[in-house]
Amino acid sequence: MKAVTRVIGKQYKIDASDMELNEKLLSIDRVTKVVKGGRRLHFRALMIVGDQNGHVGVGLAKASGVPEAIHKASAAGRKELIEVPIKKTSIPHEILAKYGASKVLLRPAIPGRGMIASNTVRAVLEMAGIKDIVSKSLGSSNKVNVARATILGLANLKKVDKTIVEGLEEGEEE
Repeated sequence: MKAVTRVIGKQYKIDASDMELNEKLLSIDRVTKVVKGGRRLHFRALMIVGDQNGHVGVGLAKASGVPEAIHKASAAGRKELIEVPIKKTSIPHEILAKYGASKVLLRPAIPGRGMIASNTVRAVLEMAGIKDIVSKSLGSSNKVNVARATILGLANLKKVDKTIVEGLEEGEEE
């Protein structure tokens, strides 16, 4: 299976103003820039934003103070919301996504299996509202790249047509 490296198809902007979004702070890092006069200290925040009902976004921002960085990351996550197709409590099909040196493999699971994922992938999937999934994080374990690879994988999932799914389920029962 070849890894997806960019969003295939059209992505529509989602208006976050009328949604009830939850936020989860993944990491706060202290970053320094060395200049002639010494070191400039800033903070970088990685935030996951989602409604736990098929919408999720990742925000990354830097600021001179921690609260500012968190607020900016939250705003960035709200701007980058994507819609995730959910089939029952899992995803419709398997996908491998790559961002930077990080790869994330997402596989659907049967209801009741639970979420088998790393902390970063788990946070993104929980905010999206996915409950049953098996995932594997490959390559680099950089939190930013793993979160973005997960978002890339979720953005490239194909939507399942409801009539086809209902027809298949009825055919299975007979």
